[in-house]
Order: sequence, then C-alpha cells, then structure tokens
Amino acid sequence: MEQVNAALFLRRPLLVTGPPGTGKSTLASAVAHELQLGPVLHWPITSRVTLSDGLYQYDPLTRLYAASREELVSGAVSDEQIGRYIRLGPLGTALLPFDRPRVLLVDEIDKSDMDLPNDLLTIFEKGCFEIPELQRHTSPSAEVMTADSGKPVTICGGRVRCRAFPLVIMTSNGEREFPPAFLRRCVTLRLHQPTGEKLHRIVEAHLGPDLVADSHDIIKRFLARKSSGALATDQLLNAVYLLHHADPGDRLKLADRLMPYLDRDADETDPDGGTKH
Repeated sequence: MEQVNAALFLRRPLLVTGPPGTGKSTLASAVAHELQLGPVLHWPITSRVTLSDGLYQYDPLTRLYAASREELVSGAVSDEQIGRYIRLGPLGTALLPFDRPRVLLVDEIDKSDMDLPNDLLTIFEKGCFEIPELQRHTSPSAEVMTADSGKPVTICGGRVRCRAFPLVIMTSNGEREFPPAFLRRCVTLRLHQPTGEKLHRIVEAHLGPDLVADSHDIIKRFLARKSSGALATDQLLNAVYLLHHADPGDRLKLADRLMPYLDRDADETDPDGGTKH
C-alpha cells in the first residue's frame, strides 16, 4: 500500500518484480478497483513492441483506399476524417486529459528490447506526446478512437497531454537486469511467494471459507512441493477448486498433476513409476 501511494504521489512508475504467480499483474486491477479508476489499460510487452505501438497506430493504407474511392465518386478528396484512421494505444489512452488517473499495466517489461524502458520513462516524465499525422492536418482538431474502445476523443493540435498523471504499473519476472538510471526513476516493489497462513487467506478470498476447510491437505502438499521447485499460487487455486468438485481416488496424486513445476521439463516421473507427459 505504501509503495502504491508513493507511486501515485511522486508520479513515478511502479516496477513490480517477483516470481510468476505472486499477483504482479493482479495488483493493477486491485488498485483500480479500490480507487475506482476505471478499467485497467493493459499493454503486454514482447521483444517486437516499440514505443509507438503503445502511443498510437495510424492506418495509411485504409485512408489511401478511402480517398481513392471518394475521388472516383465526387471528383475530390476530403481530408476532414483523418481521425478515423488513428487509434490510440494503451499508453496513449492513459495520457489523455482525464480528471482522475487511469491505471496502465505494462506487463513483462523485461521482455522488451534494450531501448524501450528508457523511451517509456521519457514519455512518463513529459506526460505528453505528439501525433505528427494530426499536426500536419489542416483542421485544428480531430476525433480518434482509444485503446479501450470508448467514445472517440478530440485531439487538438495533434498533441496529447495528461491532466492527472496515470498510475503506471510495470511487471517483471526478473529475466533481465535494468540499468541503475532506470531503477532510480521508478518506485520498486518486490512480491514474494505467500506463506502458509497467507495461502489460506488467498484460497478463502478467491474460493470461500468452505473450500479452505476442505483443502488443508492440498495447501500442505503445495507448500511441501514448493520447496523443490517453482510453483504459482493459481495452480493451488485450480487444484483446490477441482478437488472440491471431483471425487478422485487419490487426491494428492491428482493435486501433484495439477501443480507441475514451472522450472522443469514438462515430463515428470510418475510416483508409481514410468514417465508422465
């Protein structure tokens, strides 16, 4: 809570690290729900993603095709509807001048290329960006679509500037090291695997108190297996839910199959001998 509040007050991105299944991405939805900030803007990152992908997309081919058809019909080309060929990305939508901040989830920032983290911080510090296609347009304003498929918004002068700085939550699985210049400009938060007591509370929060009372053996099994390899909390939730509604001959054996190690081969040795896929 303190780290989230610090990111809000300091207008800094929150960099959340930790192993898979510790609730890094869920944190964005929880904050948006608690503070009533609307739907989370989700931007999944891959090695091919660029800064412009997050800001906006422009479709010149569709615009050229529409202009050629218009010229055939009327003998002239109108340039008044350029906004219909521009859609803001998740980052561009988060920087619109909302009265209250939007929550932007930049998911798995460690999968990006080397330049994207620093490019993002430059945009975060400015709180604005330009759309050259609109700046070259003769009309002073244009309506464009947004990433969350809401109503078109009006952009004046081809410039987008936020009024309330968005809460940016960036997640990382620790697959790469970030430079000190990047880390010092973020508020950092490390999430750890939950303990036994917290696991009981998580199961109760997601599935109800009845399933907690019926699943002490599964939670104990999860904790025992976690000492030998990486497991995610949602694997435990899946096992508890299924075993509550099923009637297997061997609960713990089925639980093991529903909770495979995440840092090992997909093939594991069957407790009864042989190999299971």
